[in-house]
Amino acid sequence: MALLQIKDLSFTYPDGYRALTDVSLVLPRGSFTLLCGASGSGKSTLLRLLKTPIAPTGELYGELVFDGMPYPLTERESAVQIGFVGQDPDAQIVTDRVWQELAFGLENLGLDSAAIRRRVGEMASYFGMESWYHRETDTLSGGQKQLLNLAAVLVTRPKLLLLDEPTAQLDPIAATEFLSTLRRLNRDMGNTVLMTEHRLEETLPSADGVIVLENGKVAFTGEPRAACAFLRRHPLAAALPAAARIWSGLGGGGECPLTVQEGQRFLAARGEPAVLPADSNPIPADTALHCRGVWFRYEKNGEDVLRGVSLTLGEGEVYSLLGGNGAGKTTLLYCLAKMERIYKGKIKAAGRAVFLPQDPRQLFACETVREELAEMAADWQAVAEAEGLTHLLDRHPYDLSGGEQQRVALAKLLLTKPDILLLDEPTKGLDAVCKQMLAARLRKLAAAGVTILTVTHDVDFAAEVSDRCGLLFDGEIISEDAPRRFFGNNCFYTTAASRMSRERIADTVTCEQVIDAWAGR
Repeated sequence: MALLQIKDLSFTYPDGYRALTDVSLVLPRGSFTLLCGASGSGKSTLLRLLKTPIAPTGELYGELVFDGMPYPLTERESAVQIGFVGQDPDAQIVTDRVWQELAFGLENLGLDSAAIRRRVGEMASYFGMESWYHRETDTLSGGQKQLLNLAAVLVTRPKLLLLDEPTAQLDPIAATEFLSTLRRLNRDMGNTVLMTEHRLEETLPSADGVIVLENGKVAFTGEPRAACAFLRRHPLAAALPAAARIWSGLGGGGECPLTVQEGQRFLAARGEPAVLPADSNPIPADTALHCRGVWFRYEKNGEDVLRGVSLTLGEGEVYSLLGGNGAGKTTLLYCLAKMERIYKGKIKAAGRAVFLPQDPRQLFACETVREELAEMAADWQAVAEAEGLTHLLDRHPYDLSGGEQQRVALAKLLLTKPDILLLDEPTKGLDAVCKQMLAARLRKLAAAGVTILTVTHDVDFAAEVSDRCGLLFDGEIISEDAPRRFFGNNCFYTTAASRMSRERIADTVTCEQVIDAWAGR
């Protein structure tokens, strides 16, 4: 029996933008369904329409039936039966301590103290929160915050879980832990899951079904391997798991592999690879940004976040900095952008540096995208066209998808003609096509002499776009190298392509490199 039925659903925002058109879907009870699509395809709009208290304002047509109940649901039914976890771990936390966050929803539902204690204790035990149960929520890592959000939703015992890119701001290890917990919940508890995600490496193989949205319409529904076949020649093909991309690039014969293990078997059956030329990415002679022995703490008597960080970037270099949530990557960007004051060390920049924050909405102050860009420079139209923003010019920045907001914010910064770009998670919310456009844009800027430092959890993007990569741990950069050597020597902060191929050939860390090696190019 279906838990959720959607028939001929259409939705138009107040500004006239049609986000969804004739969407019809059925979610079986206990299913794990992945909702895919380009930025702005309507994924987030659809999820929010299913959760009454956060549904966007606009004109809605069609039928929605949840567990036999037609929409709109009462706020209580929606709060109890449908859980929602969004992209930003901080945006959903409303209390000061972990135990209070777990109890908050139950208190609002009017449960008695004994029932609240029982449910909260059971949930904390299930999630392994005993060691941080009494901690203040603002001291948690990003991964812990997102697990807390999930647990605080599950404590009301919802039948349907809606997740809107829940790993967008998590490092690879925290993302893997979160997705493993989600799969365990679906398997052990039978929660029905509908999730949007641009990171398909681990989510697609776990899904029962896949739905692809294009321009607000359903373009595909089916099981994961069939989805890979459908997307093989689609612009979103670059979002597929590495095993599926390599399979497609090598001819696509036989059954499509989805996991690293299946990819290893696929490559083993194809014989020995050719040896690729060595990777060489020397640092440019002219230094654009240099910091030496940088120490920083947020409070006078607090712990040091940065402990003697040293970093040198050459003019026109693209450098990607990786590390766990809470390692200090964003803090380092704040210091380099002079938004925070270090107490020891030196920072020297040869030119004007601009900073793109994780939340691009911090840069928006106007009613339309057109006004946002026009206030920066007279020649804004050319940048709008180059960044693919012309169709968004008359929309309010806050009505855009997360990926679209990122692109608008970057365009604003580029209009200032910076010498140094400091980017904090620039691929957050971007689909595969937009990531490729961003990578090409950054390489073009670098070729023109702009120096780029990007903090990212997206290892595939870093491997593709970077001249060098570094790992920040315990307040300092403990390793840095050219991408092939950097990712080739890592076990966890590395790409799926590297994990698939490293036993047969060293330092192939992108899908294209693996394809070239086995194709003999």
